[in-house]
Order: sequence, then C-alpha cells, then structure tokens
Amino acid sequence: MNTAAPNHGPLAASSPGDTLDRGDSDVVLIVDDVPDNLAVLHDALDESGYTVLVAMHGEAALQRAAQALPDIVLLDAMMPGMDGFEVARRLKASPLTAHIPIIFMTGLTETEHLVAALEAGGVDYVTKPIKPREVMARMGVHLGAARKARADASQAREARNALDAFGYASITVRAVDGRIVWQTPLARDLLKAYFGEASPWAPEQVQAWLRRHVLAENAAELLAHAQAEPPRLAIDQGARRLTFRLHQQAGDSEGGGDWLIVMREVSDAKIIESMSLSFKLTAREAEVLYWVVKGKINRDIGDILGASPATVKKHLERVFAKLGVETRTAAAGMAMNRIRQLHPQFEG
Repeated sequence: MNTAAPNHGPLAASSPGDTLDRGDSDVVLIVDDVPDNLAVLHDALDESGYTVLVAMHGEAALQRAAQALPDIVLLDAMMPGMDGFEVARRLKASPLTAHIPIIFMTGLTETEHLVAALEAGGVDYVTKPIKPREVMARMGVHLGAARKARADASQAREARNALDAFGYASITVRAVDGRIVWQTPLARDLLKAYFGEASPWAPEQVQAWLRRHVLAENAAELLAHAQAEPPRLAIDQGARRLTFRLHQQAGDSEGGGDWLIVMREVSDAKIIESMSLSFKLTAREAEVLYWVVKGKINRDIGDILGASPATVKKHLERVFAKLGVETRTAAAGMAMNRIRQLHPQFEG
C-alpha cells in the first residue's frame, strides 16, 4: 500500500518536500494530536488500500494539505494551539484546498460544537472513540461525491478548451450583477484585447446586452419568439470584430441565472485574403469587394481605403469581370456565399 508513514510509526510522516506516490488509491490526511488515535486510523486505512498522510498540529496539517492535495481530510476538532475549526476555515479559504472534503472527529457531541464543525467547512463528523469501519463508510460517501465533482469539472474544462481550439472562446456571466463565473483562456485574452485590463466583471456593453435579453420584463417572450437565438452583440476594433452569442443558461434561473456566452473574433483581413485567393483578385480589388458586401457605396469605400470614388469604380469593374457578373448586388451575393462557406461566423 502507499503510505506517507510506516505502520509502526505513523508520526514519522514524510517531509513536505517528498514526492507523493498516489498510485490508484485515494489519499487521506489524518490530523490529530493524540498518537494512539493516529495509529489506529492509519493502520486501518492503510490495510484498506488508502494512501495515508498524518499531521499532529494545525500548521503541519495546512502544510501537508497544500503540498499533497489529499482527496479527503479527517480532522480532530479539539487540538492545542490552532484547533480543527480554524484549520478547516483556512483550508476552505484557500483556492488550492477549498474543494477537499473534511470530516471532523470530535469527542464533543453538544449541538453547538457539531454546528461549528459544519460551519467551519466540514461535510460530516464522527464521534470519538473512533470506529474505523464507521469512518471509512462516511469517507466512501464523500469521496464518491468528490470524484464526480472532479470528473464533471474536468469534462467541462475539456469542452471549454475544445471551443478555444476552434477559435470559439466562452464565458459564463451571472445576469443579475454581470460577474464572470468562469472563462476560457482565449476568452480572457480577447476580453483584455478589446476592453483593456482583466476584470472579474463582464464589460458594460456585454452586461447591458445580457440584461436586455434575459432580465427585461418581456425577456421570456423575446427568447421564446427568437427564431434561433437572440441577436448577437458585435464589438468592432479596427479590422477586427468580436461577436457574443447567448448560448444557454448554465445555472438556476434565480436572479436571471448564469448564462454561457460564446465569443468569436472575426478579422476583416482574413476574410479579404480568402476572397482574394478564391476569386483571383488583387488585394485592393478584394478590399473593394469586401466593403461592397458590407453595403458601402463607392464614396464611402474611397474614404475607407484612401482612394477616389473613380478609382474604386475602376477596381469594381475589374471585380465584375473576374466574377462574371454585371451588378453590385450579384457580386455581393457571390462573395457572401463564398465568405459564409469559409467563415461561417461572418455577419454581413
């Protein structure tokens, strides 16, 4: 079995710098200042296939937990110095160890002590004298729940990373206050690029757009009558555009709930380059065609490209010849069809 201390001396725990060999077993950290209690539990858990870590006081418990990240902690409530309640509070306050379930071991059965154990972050408690079989039964329940939570989190993380790999960033935003519940790495980078410094809150434009579609008095009616989904939000930045698509509700509906929003960046430059290659256009001809697709007239295109309307007209005549069409409408239609084939996320 994997143990962090030999059977004959559970107090001789490995040093914090040691590498823990988990194997396929669950890792248990026992925290108790009474050597006999440690020995009884250590031997029983070791024989049952657990990897066992031990600590005899609060500081050691915090150090071992941060170093080894055990799957569960068995924590004595009453210890000299830092008691178990404070140890639990500190474990739950740290993002590194907050997810670890804690079972309190206590000789105190008064209601206020049991309530204090649960309020400090414990998921369960067992009373002394400790019965190893009872402890392992309680552990089994909470380890199963912890494994499922880790698996669900891992699956969600993999799904979000897969979206990133295809250029789709995603965030979950709490509708009632605009707080970002989670975001993928690509989403974090895009939000920073378009809106400045990173923030725990969604940009104001995104919050207003979300509130309009999910918190307004007629939001349910609007969502029900939307053909596919609510209108997307688009933020332009030079030749780039960031679009936000309301995907689905990710949490309960209280206060508007949490909403999964999928983001996608579209670069005009990439679209113009693909049109140039598809229709064998020069770079300037492709630019002119792109702005025709966007509904711009020759004068506007000239202002955008720094050219005269007459020059734009000449470019457009060459575009018509290469595409085999005679009108702006036909050229725009042909270009739009090709763009949507190559860039499905494009919005003309």
